[in-house]
Amino acid sequence: MTGRKDDVLQPDAPAVGSPVTVEIVAMEAVAVEIGPPQVPLPPRPAPFPALRAGGDFRTAMQARIASFREHQERFEREREEYCAATLTRLRAAIRDVSGPPAKK
Repeated sequence: MTGRKDDVLQPDAPAVGSPVTVEIVAMEAVAVEIGPPQVPLPPRPAPFPALRAGGDFRTAMQARIASFREHQERFEREREEYCAATLTRLRAAIRDVSGPPAKK
């Protein structure tokens, strides 16, 4: 040992400047077959209709936007209905737990 920092941190490491032996090995690639997925994949969405001319593009975009808006409005309605139903159940549960007020 020379008392250098490297000797203290890595006592088994070869000293700087000493020859290092490197072994090179050849590896063979192995092909692995993967079976079908365990979870079924969701169905692919229907392809959009081919757009032909400028007017058709505008019509197709307007139809897609209208469809998207309808979809979002449905989600909004369902969220509102769920929230109202949850609040109704919560209020009923609070009334049941508290019971009628005690008379003095």
